[in-house]
Amino acid sequence: MESFTAGATEKETKGKIVEFLWHLKKEGYSQKTIDVYGKRLLQLARSYDILNPEEVKEFVANKETWDSTTKLLTVEVYKAFASFANMPFKAPRYQQQEKIPFIPLEQEIYALIAGCSRKIATILQLLKETGMRIGEAKSLEWINIDLERGIITLNNPEKNSKPRMFKISSKLTAMLNALPKAKDGPFRSNLTNLYRDFEIRRKSIASKLQNPRIERRTFHTLRHWKATMEYSKTKDILYVMQLLGHRNIKNFMMYVT
Repeated sequence: MESFTAGATEKETKGKIVEFLWHLKKEGYSQKTIDVYGKRLLQLARSYDILNPEEVKEFVANKETWDSTTKLLTVEVYKAFASFANMPFKAPRYQQQEKIPFIPLEQEIYALIAGCSRKIATILQLLKETGMRIGEAKSLEWINIDLERGIITLNNPEKNSKPRMFKISSKLTAMLNALPKAKDGPFRSNLTNLYRDFEIRRKSIASKLQNPRIERRTFHTLRHWKATMEYSKTKDILYVMQLLGHRNIKNFMMYVT
C-alpha cells in the first residue's frame, strides 16, 4: 500500500478518510464505530493536516478542553488511520479516566419523557425499562417487538454484549403501538438528528423546571440508572450483568461502588 503524502488538498484528505472508513466497513466494524472514527478524523482535518502525524500530536496535546479519555480516543482513532495510511506514528501516552456514572433521579426522567416528542419519549421509556444502549434501541426492527406479549428481543447488541430479551410494561407497549409502523423499525431516523432534537428539548425542559441537572441527562445515563436501580433492589451482580449484556464483570463494577 502506498503511503499518503502530506500537503494533500482538502478533497484528497477527505477522500483518504472515506477510503479508511470503507476499509473499516469491510473489516466488519459496526456502523456506530465507523461513524465515531469518521467524525473524529473530520474534526481533525478541519483545522490540521491529518497527513502530518506530528501536527496531530501537537493539536491533541494542546487541546486543554479535552480530558485524557477524549485525547486517548482521538489518538486511538488516528493510530488506526495512520496504520492504514502507512504513516509512521508513535502514539502519545494518555490514560482513560475512571469516572463514577452520573445517575439521574426518577422524577427527572419522567420530566424528560413528558416533555419530549412521541418518538424520543418512547426511546427514553425503552431505555429506562431495559437499560439498552441507544444504538441497540435504534437497531430494533418491528419483528423484534412482540406487542401482544410485551416482549422485546435484542439480537444485535453492541460492544460484544450478549443478546437479551426484555419484558416491557403496558405503558411502553402502548407508546410503541402508537408509533408509525415503518418497515425498517420504530427508531431508524438519523442518529445525529435524534441527538440534536433531544438536546433542544432537554435544554428547554431544564430551563422551564429551573433544574440544570436535567441538561446532564443523556440517553446513556438511563442505562446507568437502570443498572444502579436493579442492583439496589436485588444485590445480584450476575442478574444485572445479564440484564446489561456484560460479559466481563469489570464493565459492571462501576455500578456497585
